Amino acid sequence: MAKLVRFGVSFDGALLAEFDKHVKAKAYSTRSKAIEDLIREALVVKEWEGGAGPVAGAVTVVYDHHKRTLVDHLLDIQHDYQDLIISTQHVHLTHDNCLEVIVVKGKSARVRKLADELKSEKGVKHCSLTITTAG
Repeated sequence: MAKLVRFGVSFDGALLAEFDKHVKAKAYSTRSKAIEDLIREALVVKEWEGGAGPVAGAVTVVYDHHKRTLVDHLLDIQHDYQDLIISTQHVHLTHDNCLEVIVVKGKSARVRKLADELKSEKGVKHCSLTITTAG
């Protein structure tokens, strides 16, 4: 485990009061843990924007499985990106709607392209990309 380092931070009083509300609402045990999470989140976004190394994420897609040829198109797209896809999970939400969670790992630009292609298909009701780090 890395060495714990203590340092001082100065905040505007109003900003600190708002931050303390955030800490309480998110059930953080300390301000330090909340600050660590905010820093990590910013670094993950930077990692995704930089595109240098592999990143990880999940593409969540909700679609109408009755839409003619949609399932075939979604599968064709996934096969085009099989080098990124680690796993998929398919869930039947209702008689008409399905949800797929596609776990991915690879270059950020290519992962975003996969999500954009899935999202643009007619019959896809919602598609989101959740980003995280691979390291």
